[in-house]
Amino acid sequence: MLSREEHDVVVVDQDADAIRQVREKLDAMAISGNGASSETLVEAGIGRADMLIAVTPVDEVNIIACMLADRLGDVTTIARVRSNEIARDKSVLKTSDFGIDLVIRPEESAANEVVSLVRRASATDILDFADGRLQLMGLRIDPGAAVAGKTLQEIAAANSQVPFRVMGVSRGARTIIPGGRDTLRPGDQVFVLALPKYMGYISPMMGKAETRANHIMILGGTAVGVGVASRFGDEKNKTVKLIEPDRERAAKLAEMLRNVLVIHGAATDIDLLIQEGLGEMDAFVAVTDDEESNLVTCLMAKHLRVRKTVALLSKNTYIPISQSIGLDAAVSKKLAVSREIHRYLRGTHVRSVATIYGLDAQILEIEAKPRSWISRKPLKELQLPSGALIGAILHNDEACIATGDTHIAPGDRAIVFATPSRVHDLERKFAAK
Repeated sequence: MLSREEHDVVVVDQDADAIRQVREKLDAMAISGNGASSETLVEAGIGRADMLIAVTPVDEVNIIACMLADRLGDVTTIARVRSNEIARDKSVLKTSDFGIDLVIRPEESAANEVVSLVRRASATDILDFADGRLQLMGLRIDPGAAVAGKTLQEIAAANSQVPFRVMGVSRGARTIIPGGRDTLRPGDQVFVLALPKYMGYISPMMGKAETRANHIMILGGTAVGVGVASRFGDEKNKTVKLIEPDRERAAKLAEMLRNVLVIHGAATDIDLLIQEGLGEMDAFVAVTDDEESNLVTCLMAKHLRVRKTVALLSKNTYIPISQSIGLDAAVSKKLAVSREIHRYLRGTHVRSVATIYGLDAQILEIEAKPRSWISRKPLKELQLPSGALIGAILHNDEACIATGDTHIAPGDRAIVFATPSRVHDLERKFAAK
């Protein structure tokens, strides 16, 4: 993502195959070495770098790399850290003690995304903006849906009591930043922005039945699986089953997760899943470390008419085809990492950046600075570039869907959909003159 935006990127890794792939596939320099070595970091150019991103699987390597970078250069440091030891409010050691500016936990982010997707059973994607005051929900238009064949103007007129904005449409390989005259078609994946309290209306409006998931089965006692299980296990009227293949870990999880039924069994044992009531579940979540098992078991769950299936996937070849072969939603830890890093890289006036796999657009939460171009006039009097759409505004901590009469004031935050070629132009329009 960074190399596509023409940042100068240097990748350090000890794996010769990883180095070879970087050199062959990316516009980036690759160096073979240990990221926790000062000699390697100096060779990679840490003295002139703006940022160090340490995302190896080993916490200690990431922490040491950030400590060295903090002493060898004037850099912003980002570390992937699984342990809670240095990030808890009452921790003896703080991230600043190690020279770390931002800690990212992709497992925690992925678990939160899974929980949101299960709660919105009809959604393919759920993203929060403006500290949870706004939500973006992805939905697929089914054949026979009442909105199929209608323009966005007609849909808005028929649902005037619900403030919403269709921010983007994915149609085959195309990404459309829509206008009011654009028509929805069966098979379109639409992305709707609204306040959370209105999300219950959005699904029926788009032809989807919104149902509650009270019976949930989770495959895999990974960090993601435990995070999902603990969240749902603490809720009333929820029945949660967790399948874990390692007997010792299953026993530990059974002690830790008091309100969750933990079952020892192989992820690939379909007979066990059926015996434990897979066909009666409202939602099935597959988050093992084996992506093929996640795919296969989710497809089996759909065959047994489970309403919502969510798989943890990371391979680039799996995510685009997951929905086309029958899965409801896919979650990626790698995408969670890239979103966190992208947001931090953008700068002070860009509060967050989100991307959705298969959608050729970025979703920015961006603040209007004093004397910025965007704050001069109401939106209908400004000529926004094609390929960009402002969906909502956060003004004085109050969120509202943007209209042509909306006048963005300095300090307001806007939720913007933009194609990659328009992102830098939009940033300039929100920046201080």
